[in-house]
Amino acid sequence: MLRAHAVAVRLQNSRPMAGYTSAHSGRTSEFRVEKSRVEATLTLSNGTSVHGYFFIAGNSRTHAGPEGVGDVLNSETGFFPFDAQRADGSHTVLYNRDHVVFVALADTAEPRRDTGYDVATQWAVAMLMSNGTRLHGAVRVFRPHGRDRLSDFTRASEAFRYLESDRATYIINVHHLVEMTEETPVP
Repeated sequence: MLRAHAVAVRLQNSRPMAGYTSAHSGRTSEFRVEKSRVEATLTLSNGTSVHGYFFIAGNSRTHAGPEGVGDVLNSETGFFPFDAQRADGSHTVLYNRDHVVFVALADTAEPRRDTGYDVATQWAVAMLMSNGTRLHGAVRVFRPHGRDRLSDFTRASEAFRYLESDRATYIINVHHLVEMTEETPVP
């Protein structure tokens, strides 16, 4: 009983990460992991787009710092929870990663949190996605010099990768990437 009270006090005193809202529902459990919500729009393979929030942890299991949406999408296969915002209110829905074509993030700084971001090779690209959407922006290749070509980007192990554009930061699902071409950046 005392342990449950200590957990409840700890949760009441915890604050969401800067820039994010808390996903705390008020119910407590000793197995609860405090999560924050990150705003995003999913574009799905059936042609629909869903606006809402990802649930992310304050600490990543794979790197220093907070978990990002890219970490959530690349962490497992199968389904992930998403707080879908609809006309009748907010609903937590489980979406299948295989059917996510791309995600538009409200947090455009997420890719910059990678420790190698400033030294990674940047390529300006156009991408044609399986739903017919053509995205333009920049990708970064986190490989040693000589192995940092655009083709090396396509062979990386993660299914979900960042594409940064002037309009938005996307996380694209390479399984829905039909073609990618290098573009000459406009000065």
